[in-house]
Amino acid sequence: MKSPVRPRASTARQSLEFFKGFLKNPREVGSVIPSSRFLTRRTLECGGIAQARVIVELGPGTGVLTRHALERMRPDAKLVAIEISADFVEVLRKELPDPRLYIHHGSATEIEAALAKVGESKADLVMSGIPFSTLEHGVGFATLQAAKRVLGPEGRFVAYQFRSKVKDLGEPVFGARPETHSGFWNVPPMKIYVWRQREALA
Repeated sequence: MKSPVRPRASTARQSLEFFKGFLKNPREVGSVIPSSRFLTRRTLECGGIAQARVIVELGPGTGVLTRHALERMRPDAKLVAIEISADFVEVLRKELPDPRLYIHHGSATEIEAALAKVGESKADLVMSGIPFSTLEHGVGFATLQAAKRVLGPEGRFVAYQFRSKVKDLGEPVFGARPETHSGFWNVPPMKIYVWRQREALA
């Protein structure tokens, strides 16, 4: 039986926390409001969340995608959320006390270290909402390289973005073009990019 997830914070409260984070550091947040439920649902579908045992989320923010992931995860799954903002880390710890959730305060490049802290070295799914288009030079590429290193043979990397920078960075790292999904009701409009580790190993 799945562990209970704390009742949802109000949409207004989540939006306010997200907006405060954007004002504090727009390069890290990349948007003024959280993602829509349509986008989060499709992101999890593209990542095969129901089958994944070890999941990494990069840049969870106030936990919109995180909460939906916890609701759809296996009872024995682990979700490692890596967040650089101390304010968002505090929100996540307060709002989502699920025992399957492990929060790592640090850079998205620290995927391997974050997994090691929970006794894991590989992930079935790495999903990301961090704005690759605004990351400092080299950070985006290093993040994608770390994601590729930790993915198992059937693992997936899924990123939802409103710019295509992750595609430009990801193609040489994964050695393949991503699946691309668009047309979601979200502000700003987003696309979902999906790489499968087996494509890179083929």
